[in-house]
Amino acid sequence: MKNVISQLIDDFHERNLPELVTRNKEFSEVRGKADVVIGMRRAGKTWFCYQKIKELIASGIKKEEILYLNFEDDRLLGFTVNHFQEILDVYFGKYPEHRNGRCYFFFDEIQRIDQWEMFIRRLLDTENIQIFITGSSSKLLGSEIATSLRGRSLTIEIFPFSFEEFLKFHGLFSGSPKTFGANTASVLRKAAKDYLEVGGFPEVQNLDRNLRIEVLQGYIDSVLLKDIIERHKVSNILVLKHLVRHIMNSAGGQFSVNKFFNTMQSMAIKSTKNSLYEYLDHLTDAFLFYKVPIHSRSEKSRLINPAKVYTIDTGLLNAMTFRNSYNYGQLLETMVFMHLRREGYDVEYVTTKDGYEADFLARHRISGETQLIQVCWEMSDKKTFERELRGLKSAMDELSLSTGTIVTWDDEIDMENKIKVIPIWKYLK
Repeated sequence: MKNVISQLIDDFHERNLPELVTRNKEFSEVRGKADVVIGMRRAGKTWFCYQKIKELIASGIKKEEILYLNFEDDRLLGFTVNHFQEILDVYFGKYPEHRNGRCYFFFDEIQRIDQWEMFIRRLLDTENIQIFITGSSSKLLGSEIATSLRGRSLTIEIFPFSFEEFLKFHGLFSGSPKTFGANTASVLRKAAKDYLEVGGFPEVQNLDRNLRIEVLQGYIDSVLLKDIIERHKVSNILVLKHLVRHIMNSAGGQFSVNKFFNTMQSMAIKSTKNSLYEYLDHLTDAFLFYKVPIHSRSEKSRLINPAKVYTIDTGLLNAMTFRNSYNYGQLLETMVFMHLRREGYDVEYVTTKDGYEADFLARHRISGETQLIQVCWEMSDKKTFERELRGLKSAMDELSLSTGTIVTWDDEIDMENKIKVIPIWKYLK
């Protein structure tokens, strides 16, 4: 294994790093703590590490003071916990002078190696090394950090491109537009339409439609195979695929395990309710889906009422579902949810005592700012818009909130009672 590690280190130091679109995230880089990057496969975790490596080199750090290893490299398939020490032996064997200075180690998809966290803890305790870790599992990393790295890690979640990053990638705007004149508005409208269709996964941005769909469907297969079937030893693959398809076809809808279980029975497909709960848990753990619970102070109410489930990316939804006019509202709702998630909000949906519903009650984890948001494709559908408006007003009254927002595709107006209607291309800025 030492020869393989040596080859990988040399390869990294010899190759040029790719050109990058700077992500709107930064590593904390606190001494004595490991930076942990989590997120779905292909969302850009590796390139986020490259971004940091470039920043280090630009600040005067030599590339040889940096080590990068991807544990999903096929040459490391035989790597076990017993080989971790060989990384130090080989690296400091090549660069003994770096023992006296500060080094920077990047370990990509390290969760593939059992007991990895023990090695990281030893490095933090005994070496002058800043450590950066990536992984495709929130729970696996979380549970291991909780036991061995409690208080010794800082976590960053990487998502597919935000709308702002999408604009930057395609050379439309270098940052958030400050004004919204006719020219800017037209560019943003077109970009929002493309973003709705393509989504934010970096690799597919410039692919033609058919190839993009094929690649995105491959992402789903990769998540199912590597993050669920292999990692959790799932054997009922047919039910797992039905579950993914069902959730994506009802994007943002309430998901009931009981109802889905009954559907499987009606199709003569064997499954158990416990396995369905486990599969949904695995899918959210792999960042493919996000669950949004009902707003309630009662834990019992939160358990009884089904959560809404959102997919991480509209491009994935488009690649996996048949498009019709009904889907546009779901896609718009997904865009709004993912924007809130990226911005650090905890999100719930609201069902009022009067039986009305508001899509998102969002509270920022740090500032505590609260937003109440309803999503409606267009105001011209008066029946639908009036229903959404009633739901928002009912939730505002019940929650004693003075303001509310309705996000639309392209309508904008300030209404009475401090309700603002804003188009998605301006909301996402």
